[in-house]
Amino acid sequence: MNPDSELVTRATVLVVDDTPDNLSLMSGLLKELYKVKVANSGERALKIALSDTPPDLILLDIMMPGMDGYEVCRRLKGNVATRDIPVIFLTAKAEVEDERRGLELGAVDYLTKPVSPPIVMVRVKNHLALKASTDYLRDKNDFLEQEVSKRTREVMAIQDVTILAMASLAETRDSDTGNHIRRTQYYVKSLAERLRDHPRFVSVLNDASIHMLFKSAPLHDIGKVGIPDRILLKPGRFTPDEFEVMKTHTTLGRDAIDHAERQLGMSVEFLAMAKEIAYSHQEKWDGSGYPLALVGDAIPWTARLMAVADVYDALISRRVYKEGMPHEKAVSIMLEGRGTHFDPDVLDAFVALQEEFRAIARRFADSDSDMARKKEQLERITGGGE
Repeated sequence: MNPDSELVTRATVLVVDDTPDNLSLMSGLLKELYKVKVANSGERALKIALSDTPPDLILLDIMMPGMDGYEVCRRLKGNVATRDIPVIFLTAKAEVEDERRGLELGAVDYLTKPVSPPIVMVRVKNHLALKASTDYLRDKNDFLEQEVSKRTREVMAIQDVTILAMASLAETRDSDTGNHIRRTQYYVKSLAERLRDHPRFVSVLNDASIHMLFKSAPLHDIGKVGIPDRILLKPGRFTPDEFEVMKTHTTLGRDAIDHAERQLGMSVEFLAMAKEIAYSHQEKWDGSGYPLALVGDAIPWTARLMAVADVYDALISRRVYKEGMPHEKAVSIMLEGRGTHFDPDVLDAFVALQEEFRAIARRFADSDSDMARKKEQLERITGGGE
């Protein structure tokens, strides 16, 4: 739609006046160029303005019985459905104070009677052209906002699909099922929401960072893609040499995400958080973890939350080579790690949320078909266990 003269000539003008002669005069003046509607009272004018076919401009008298023009204008400008209709006062009230009041109420112009027909026609034409331009720009802006919103949703969806695809790639080579990814996502989100007002975490936890944490969490074990099957899929204890290889999955994960970010050519917030989690989620509060043996708050907060989520899920979950541990026993074991393996405040949040953790585990529980699929998948990778 273009704000051209053809559009303006198709406009509808509402004339509001309690005097029939004035309505007849203005209708005769305008009808050659515009569609004209008339109202002989303020109440009638509001009904027309709020109808399915509102006018494009209103010529409004002030002195009318009942509801005067000032009140009509106030109601028009106070209603979202009619506030953008331009109002021109057309009145015998010629005092400066009257004009000031009318313009302050939101009128775009103020003409006094007796009217000059050429002046009225020029003012009507100009204000209709201005309204057409304003409407055009508003429609354009609304369209652009909708397009931006649509593109943003598409980009976010692509991000989510890419993350889950990468995480699922790691899952195909591990004994974990895909539900492990979903469970740990919701565990860390619950922990973050519990801790967001804690003095130690209030500066880093907010809606945006919790959302990023939720998005980043599935990539915590992406580095396992680089671990040889003979070690990754081994059901028993690792030898010291095998464990050293297994520990490299943290560095491999960090480097893989870092490489993807460099290829992208820009820093991405959720990938920065994903690198932290992948690299540091095996660190322990007392410094006995890996890869850097970080101690206490030197461990990124994201990794400290993931450590609790990851260990809990490892304890309670079934694997193709073991049964899951009862919830109560898992909680008991984790309590033993308070202040050694786990950040004490994060572990306390976990204890307070343990029933929520249990509910998440049930919601995303591994089914028999999940385990059968995973067993078949691993047998293909290992050549049937040979």
